[in-house]
Amino acid sequence: MKYVENIQQVAALQPDYLGFIFYEKSKRNFEGIIPELPKSIKKVGVFVNEFIEIVVSLVEEYQLDAIQLHGDESVAYVKELQIQLSERRVLFIEENKHQKKEKNKHFIADEKVEIIKVFGIKDEFEFDVLNPYLENVDYFLFDTKGKERGGNGVQFDWKVLEKYPFKKPFFLSGGIGLSDVEEVKKIVNSGLPIYALDVNSKFESEPGVKKIEEIKKFKKSLTV
Repeated sequence: MKYVENIQQVAALQPDYLGFIFYEKSKRNFEGIIPELPKSIKKVGVFVNEFIEIVVSLVEEYQLDAIQLHGDESVAYVKELQIQLSERRVLFIEENKHQKKEKNKHFIADEKVEIIKVFGIKDEFEFDVLNPYLENVDYFLFDTKGKERGGNGVQFDWKVLEKYPFKKPFFLSGGIGLSDVEEVKKIVNSGLPIYALDVNSKFESEPGVKKIEEIKKFKKSLTV
């Protein structure tokens, strides 16, 4: 998401998550103001090999509920990020014991900030590389491996996921559009631990601008 009015329009459709990209090389890089959203919608900050201190700072500034790591972040990076997020959350709680009605400027969500680790897939994937992350992230996200870090608008071969060996839930991403509803239904009902669908470029009129009517159709089609 990028523009206030468009954010509000998409939020009215009640998605579970809304993503905001904090990566200067992205055409969807976010630098604006996030309008007030329904509490049911989780705000996700998308980062690529960013300094941990900057990630934590932006979590506080935008009151993010989740972090999507779209780079080459190591397990050590994830662990350190968790430590720093936890320390900031403790500080928030301690300070607010004395300020029951005031919101402190140092904010970390009341709940633990979720961490989503992204892995790119093309025609094959070695799932063993996920092992070290299993205890350190809340979800995986599988996207199409391409020249861009994301938003390529291209699908990978979903048959690769038939070999996914873990119970850890994941987001399915990569070029999902209106024409893919039946295939999406099949894979969602396949028994794989798919937690969410991540849709983006196939529902845009330009980078960062979502087509509201098409998203409505997609959401409705999934429940029919």
